[in-house]
Amino acid sequence: MNNSFGNAGRLIIAGLRALLVLTVVTGVIYPLAVTGVAQALFNDKANGSEIKSNGKVVGSELIGQTYNLPKKDPNDAEEAAVADLKFFQPRPSNGLGSNSVNTQYSLILSGATNRSGDNGAVDGECPTDPKKMVDPSLCKWVVDAKDAVVKDNSVDGYKVKPSDVPADAITSSASGLDPDISPEYADIQVHRVAKLNGLDVKQVQKLVDENTDGRILGFMGEPTVNVLKLNIALRELTQR
Repeated sequence: MNNSFGNAGRLIIAGLRALLVLTVVTGVIYPLAVTGVAQALFNDKANGSEIKSNGKVVGSELIGQTYNLPKKDPNDAEEAAVADLKFFQPRPSNGLGSNSVNTQYSLILSGATNRSGDNGAVDGECPTDPKKMVDPSLCKWVVDAKDAVVKDNSVDGYKVKPSDVPADAITSSASGLDPDISPEYADIQVHRVAKLNGLDVKQVQKLVDENTDGRILGFMGEPTVNVLKLNIALRELTQR
């Protein structure tokens, strides 16, 4: 009996020692070491890739933002947001849409629209033969989205055609939080932004070119434009 209690006691003590050692190693030493290395070698990325303007953090390089006009009634949750067309607009970010998980709270959910960029549309119009479309309602949604982009970005002396509208102008990314747009989408916004801000088109196009990032290592991925960085540069230009 005494031997049994003695063995059990030794096992408990050994277990507590192992628990203590593992807690210190994995719960204290390892996190501190990883944090220290990250802060020393990758300080910007470790802290969320923050972007500052006028000394203040205005967002992250990794998360997209919307650029909308202020609501007439800030307390009206039903009031639709209206894009501030003086600024470059990002990819659609409606994602999953309304919160279907918990309707008691207004939560921000991320997700894709799961819609294709064309879905059988020909020259900006849906075919009359339903057999030529994957989903007639989807085709109409895509065409309407393209029409909105065409309308918003067509100004005097510059007309956007449906065929000019890239896929990222009407579909969200997989997360719905993509901070970048394609140079093609930025380019078709240049004339609108220039007109509404009283700037020369060449000035605004230069901003786009300066804020376009090329392919990784010259061959991986596609060129992108970070919308937040671009709009910060635009604001600095208009405030001179």
